[in-house]
Amino acid sequence: MPGSDGDHARKVRAHRARRIVLTFVVAAVLIVIVILSRHTLAESLQTLGHLNWTWFLLALVFEAVSLAAFGLSRRRLLRAEGDQARFGSVMAITYAGNALSMSVPFAGTQLAVVYTYRHFRRHGVGPAVTGWALAVSAILSTSALALVLVIGAVAGGAATATAAGFAGAAVFTVPALAVLLALRYQRARSALHQVIARLVRVSQRRFRWPRFDADGVEEFLDRVASIKLPWPRYAEVFSLAVLNWLADCGCLACAILATGNPVPWHSLLLVYGAGAAVGSTGVTPGGFAVVEVTLTATLTAAGLGAASALAAVLTYRLINFWLILVGGWVTIPVLAHRHRPQVPAPAGDRGPDDRGAGDRQASDGEPGAPARHERMDAGAPGEHTRLD
Repeated sequence: MPGSDGDHARKVRAHRARRIVLTFVVAAVLIVIVILSRHTLAESLQTLGHLNWTWFLLALVFEAVSLAAFGLSRRRLLRAEGDQARFGSVMAITYAGNALSMSVPFAGTQLAVVYTYRHFRRHGVGPAVTGWALAVSAILSTSALALVLVIGAVAGGAATATAAGFAGAAVFTVPALAVLLALRYQRARSALHQVIARLVRVSQRRFRWPRFDADGVEEFLDRVASIKLPWPRYAEVFSLAVLNWLADCGCLACAILATGNPVPWHSLLLVYGAGAAVGSTGVTPGGFAVVEVTLTATLTAAGLGAASALAAVLTYRLINFWLILVGGWVTIPVLAHRHRPQVPAPAGDRGPDDRGAGDRQASDGEPGAPARHERMDAGAPGEHTRLD
């Protein structure tokens, strides 16, 4: 109707205006920080010219271990029902998705999840297995980060730091437990379906998106919940998730040593966990700037000088952010070049993007409109759930 179209257009314009204003506010804050800290920044840049290259190369090794651990954990999950998932393809798709989440403001995380989901589907992994693997990967990754925060809080010793560590762990653990309960118990899953369906309908009324039948979510959640792994496999994946975070923390420690500064071992995990937690909020793509500010502040509080802390953080983010960003964007055209036709899924394992146009027309009367929900883990640490 004309009135509805006009209201929708006004809401879209208002939403875009808010995003533009927020972007300018964040940019202005960053400019002010740079201006006020220009002397510290100059000293830090001078320090970068005298890096200890042995420690810098060791930092690269730790980051490579972190990336490999994350890729192996995902491959274990994607093979839950016998689907073939080669390690090279999993790594390429994962870090191409990471590059998107680290580059695109506001919707980067959601875009990365959609990109990752579709490329795993194109490599022949079933839709339910793909959605389940992404969800469980995010859950175990957030749980591993919570464990790191708890260990860091206990190791830090200070009462305030301990309280902050346990609070951060709770923030990451509670949503993960909610999703696990939803996948394990029918009653919890029905409650989750009602919440998702209500949110989808509100979004459809206000923004006319997403264009699928919200009632189809429950069937897909049931299919996802039917996928199981033996407990030793879950333990293996969780161990790889912990290794992912700890190796990345090792990269930070080596970056500190590469700039000629002592590592505050007693508070290192808590310092790292603070940066990881802030980076996972999605305030900026890949935690850009907010991670640097948080890590610099916490390292300074741990005893490093401001210039030394900033130099160490810039060295760490050169590896943890910029090298991964460049590598991810290199893999995007490679994956596009190697695109293979999607393998049709069996009738019992059809996901939200596997129905034909005729099926979609029958469900909602609109040609080409997806009729089911794509089960994904948007916004959780792990894909970008890490500092990167």
